[in-house]
Amino acid sequence: MGSNFTFQTIYSTLILDLSNILLPRSPPLSAPLTPKSLRAMLSSSTWFAYEKGQIGEGECYSKLAADFNTPVHDIRATLLAARKSLRPNHKFLSFIQSLRQIYPKLRVLVMSNIVVDDFEAIRGVLDSWNIFDGIFVSCHSGERKPHLGFYRGVISAADVCPKETIFVDDNLDNVLSARSVGFRGIVFDSCDHTIRMVKSLVGDPIARGKAFLKANARVMESITETGIIVEENFSQLLIMEATNDPSLVNIRSFPSIWNFFRDGGVAADNYPFDLDTTSLAYSIIKCDDETVTHVMDEMLKYVDVDGIIQTYFDHRRPRIDPIVCTNVLTLFYLWNRGSELAKTFEWVYEVLQNRAYLDGTRYYTTAESFLYFIMRFLQVALLKQPDDPILFNFRSTLKECVAERVGISGNSLALAKRLIACKYLGVENQTDRSKLLDLQCEDGGWEIGWTYRYGVSGIGIGNRGLTTAFALEALK
Repeated sequence: MGSNFTFQTIYSTLILDLSNILLPRSPPLSAPLTPKSLRAMLSSSTWFAYEKGQIGEGECYSKLAADFNTPVHDIRATLLAARKSLRPNHKFLSFIQSLRQIYPKLRVLVMSNIVVDDFEAIRGVLDSWNIFDGIFVSCHSGERKPHLGFYRGVISAADVCPKETIFVDDNLDNVLSARSVGFRGIVFDSCDHTIRMVKSLVGDPIARGKAFLKANARVMESITETGIIVEENFSQLLIMEATNDPSLVNIRSFPSIWNFFRDGGVAADNYPFDLDTTSLAYSIIKCDDETVTHVMDEMLKYVDVDGIIQTYFDHRRPRIDPIVCTNVLTLFYLWNRGSELAKTFEWVYEVLQNRAYLDGTRYYTTAESFLYFIMRFLQVALLKQPDDPILFNFRSTLKECVAERVGISGNSLALAKRLIACKYLGVENQTDRSKLLDLQCEDGGWEIGWTYRYGVSGIGIGNRGLTTAFALEALK
C-alpha cells in the first residue's frame, strides 16, 4: 500500500548498570551522614575523580571532608555501611539468567560508575553469577557515565553494534547519552516495568503474542471497568476475524438474529438482540443465503424517520450509533444491498467528514473504533464496487482522518486499530508502532483497552484477547 513499516530490531547486546539495578544499596538510617549529604558527596567532582581511578580512597575522603566540612571518619563509616548494604536484586537477576537460557546468543555486559574499592568488594559476587560477557567499570576505564568517551570505549572494546544494543540505567543523564550514541535506552524505574520492556525488545513480539492467545484459548472473556466478567459474542467474533483461528474463541451462534451476550441477554435484564453483533456475525461466519436475506430484511424494519438504521431489534429502544450503522452497512455491501441504506451511508460519511467521532460514540469509547470499522467497511465496499467514485472519496477522507490521529496518546487497542488502518491506507506510523511494542506485557499479551461501553452507565468493557489479537494484526 506504499507504507514503509520497519521490522523490529534484533537486539544482540544488553548493557546493565550495577547500582540500583543489579546491586541496589540502602545505607542504614543510623549512618553518620544523612542521605541528602551522601548524595551531595557522590555528585561531586572529587567523587567523580575517585570513580575514574584518578585519586585513591584516602585522598578522596580528605577532599570530601574539606569540601563539605565533615569529619573523615563519618564519611568513611557511611560509605562502608553503604557498601555493606549492597544486596543482589534476585528478581532481576533471575530474569537475566532466564533470558540467557532462552536467547543464548544475547550478550550481557555491565557498564557502571564504581570506585575501585567497591568493585573489588563485589567482583567475586559478579563472577559467581556467571551471566556477564564483559564488565566495564569507570575505575578501570578512566571514564564515567554520562561522558561519551566511556560509551565509545565500550563499543570499541566489546565490538558492540549500537543499533542492536539495549542499555538499562536508573539515571536519565546516562540513558540520554546512551541513546545519543545509538543505543536503545531504558530508564530503570521499577523491576517489573524494566523486565517487561526488555522482554518486549529481545523477544519476538509476534511469537509471544500468539503464545498468549494459545495459552488462553476459549477463556478470553471480556470484563468491565468494575471487574464484572461479561460473556459476550462481539469480541470473540473480532478475535476470530483478526486471527482466522476459531479454536481461540468461545462463541454462541444464534439461528437468526444475534445477541451481544452469549446467554441471549437473559442475565442482563433481557437485553435485546442487536443489529451490531448480528451484522458482525454474518460478515464473518459463512451462512446460507436464505438466512442472511431474511436477517437483512428484518433489519430494514428498524430504520428511523431519517433513514438511519437502529441499534436494536426493539422499537422500544430507538438508539443510533454511527459504528453500529457502519457494521450494518458492511453486511449490506457484502451482499450487494448497500443501496437500500443510502441515508445511513450518507450519515456515516458526514460523521467522518465532520470529525463527529472524536470523543467516541454512544457505545464505543474511542475515535479509533469508528475509523477502524470504517476501514473494514471500505475493504468490503471497494471490493464489491471498485469503480465507485463516492467510495474513493470516502477512502481519501478516511486517510486524512487516520493521519490526523498519528502520535496521539491512546490505549493499546486504540493504537492497534490505528496502526491497522494506517497499514491499509498507506499512512506511515512508526511512532505508534513503537509505542504498541513497548506496551506488550510480560506474559506476551497486551493490557485491556476499553472497547465499548454500556449506553446508560458508560461503564467500559474490554478484552485482553481482543487487544492482543489486534496488536498482532497491527504489528505483523
